Amino acid sequence: MRLLYASHEVCTNALIPGAKGDKGIIGEVGEEGIMGKAGPPGNSGFAGDAGIKGDMGHLGKMGPMGHKGDKGDPGLDGPLGLKGTPGSTCDCGRYRRLVGHIDNNLGRLRNSMIFVKNVLLGLRETEEMYYLLVKEAKMFHQASINCRLRGGVLAMPKTPNTNRILADYCSQAGLTRVYVGVKASAGTNGTRSYKYSDSSPLQEFSGWSDTSPSSNSSCVELLSSGTWAHTDCDNFMYFICEFSKSRRRTGTTPTVVS
Repeated sequence: MRLLYASHEVCTNALIPGAKGDKGIIGEVGEEGIMGKAGPPGNSGFAGDAGIKGDMGHLGKMGPMGHKGDKGDPGLDGPLGLKGTPGSTCDCGRYRRLVGHIDNNLGRLRNSMIFVKNVLLGLRETEEMYYLLVKEAKMFHQASINCRLRGGVLAMPKTPNTNRILADYCSQAGLTRVYVGVKASAGTNGTRSYKYSDSSPLQEFSGWSDTSPSSNSSCVELLSSGTWAHTDCDNFMYFICEFSKSRRRTGTTPTVVS
């Protein structure tokens, strides 16, 4: 007779780990995993070598014109040119004769102009002025207007030389006196001052005699002796006009006939 004994141990399928084994062999490389997050940027690297020069690009737009530069140094002399052909023979004698004829004609023309001015027109002249003796008896005011209508003024003997020319002009015409462009004007304080036709005052020169002027007459006459004298402005008398040469560069002459 067999006896059955009850046991308190329970049967189980659980495996109990054993002791740690030795290190195994390295396995094969597995597949690439999923890309992870971007890491922080790294430090700048060193500059690389220059690349190969590229092709020329397209022509760009023309820029604005720059400032004009300084003048450069003269260049070297160029080579001598080819020898020219011989010129024609000059008939110099014929041209000399032609120039001589022109000079003669100019001389005759100058003499004719002098004759016209001094003889036909009866003019006298200095380097700056023409003078015309008008043989039309007029009062002083009328004489002044007449000279202005001719393009001038009553003659103003401002220098001894001019005074002498006008006096000789009067004497050679057989006259003893003529009106000239000098007249007295009353001042605010009762004094009298003398002025020329252009309103300029008498300066260094005057043609009065040794005695100072003391007449009440305002107008002045030039005597053939060269001295000045007072005269009534209502007297009828011949007169001398003057014309500036600087105003007559066009070749015109003073008007002789009123």
